[in-house]
Amino acid sequence: MILVGILLTFLGFIISVLSLAATSSVGGRLAMVLLGLAVSLFGIGVLNKAYLKNAIWKKGYGRE
Repeated sequence: MILVGILLTFLGFIISVLSLAATSSVGGRLAMVLLGLAVSLFGIGVLNKAYLKNAIWKKGYGRE
């Protein structure tokens, strides 16, 4: 899941950068950048869930 989160975050960045070459209209670029931002934030959410699943405070050190 960590790799999926990293790839989604990178894909969102690529979508945002490609908006410069895809269209010259401001509205089109805005829509593509917002889509890229949404994809990146979703990827960050996937990364967060993957890291919280193995959080250090859930390991139970000292409770034995």
